[in-house]
Amino acid sequence: MKILVVGSGAREDAICQALQKSDRYNDVFCAPGNAGMRLFGVQTVGIDELEFTKLADFAIENDITYTIVGPEKPLVEGIVDYFQSRGLKIFGPNKAAAQIEGSKTFTKRLMSEAGVATAFYQEFTDFGLAIEYIEKKNQFPIVIKANGLASGKGVFIIETLDNAINILHQLLNDHRFGTDKVIVEEYLEGEEFSLMAFVHDENFYPMPIAQDYKRVLDGDKGLNTGGMGAICPLDNIDCDIVYQAYKDILKPFVKQMHREGVSYTGVLYAGLILTPNGVKVIEFNVRFGDPETEVVLPRLKSDLSKVIANLLNGEDVDNISWRDDGVDLGVFVASNGYPVKPEIGKSIGPKEQFTNTQLNLNFASVAENSHGLVTDGGRLYLVHTHANTLQNAQDKIYSYLDSVDTTNVFYRKDIGRNAI
Repeated sequence: MKILVVGSGAREDAICQALQKSDRYNDVFCAPGNAGMRLFGVQTVGIDELEFTKLADFAIENDITYTIVGPEKPLVEGIVDYFQSRGLKIFGPNKAAAQIEGSKTFTKRLMSEAGVATAFYQEFTDFGLAIEYIEKKNQFPIVIKANGLASGKGVFIIETLDNAINILHQLLNDHRFGTDKVIVEEYLEGEEFSLMAFVHDENFYPMPIAQDYKRVLDGDKGLNTGGMGAICPLDNIDCDIVYQAYKDILKPFVKQMHREGVSYTGVLYAGLILTPNGVKVIEFNVRFGDPETEVVLPRLKSDLSKVIANLLNGEDVDNISWRDDGVDLGVFVASNGYPVKPEIGKSIGPKEQFTNTQLNLNFASVAENSHGLVTDGGRLYLVHTHANTLQNAQDKIYSYLDSVDTTNVFYRKDIGRNAI
């Protein structure tokens, strides 16, 4: 097959590498991709993820079998609808279904109709009314969420009224992330985990659960990021809890979408938390998670390219199989200054540093010059390995990172810390 992957991050790199492992040769392209991907045979195409016409033209001119969309923004803006209007196969939800990530209020309503457990919430467009509500509640911590897309950075855990006033001013008055509406919801305590599933209409096919690490610093301290690492599977979440999530969250939510005429084909991501009152939903997203994908897809024993082809063709995919041994761990390396103001154009090492290792690397915001790879954004590359135990996986990854130049970068040293 000839397959086009849309996006430029480590998630898209992981998807491309999984497609390359097919038992038959797949010609894999990534638009726009990044310089690091090219080190491992991914063919990058210099077309931005929002240039729908150029992407569709490329797919037609190169006889692409189907396209997979990695990031949320092109999905929310309707890339699937556009490709389908031109007779092209594309894996991802259409614009109407992508509201599940694009509008938190839309998704909260769907969850309510489906009877899916989530945090109690109120929505606000008025700064003064939001402050008045928080003052009356006088319960901290609380959570404030930007209603639109925010690249994983639109969720704020609020400890004080002054903190709430500051964040609400940024979101509702300064329109940070382009938002004009916020969700104020109760803070849920418990163990967080991620559950992704392949979905086609009323059918869903769960993947192994994973856990990502959002905070920028060791010990889950500091600001939220897009994710500093991930682990799969989790020993601290029992099988009966995962089954409860299938039965009480994924199944009713997927069926509610179908009842409301929300046609869904793609990956559905559920960010979940195990509370003293059972599993509840933190958020739903409409695509592969990042960095969860980088540790989940390497566990797939089935041919990803065939799984997606079958879903697009409405064919049986009940034989998806996953490896059940060991652990997969991924640690992100990020630019100094991330997530506030990452340094750009700084060297992260010669190409040989990345190709002369037995570990698996997934590249994100990197570019290249005559000396090697340089920073081109916040999160740069994820180092992944499979091992028999968490300790073995950590030893492999951190030994490698200790051996390379990390002058202009940083990473968390405790990924996987609470997964056992």
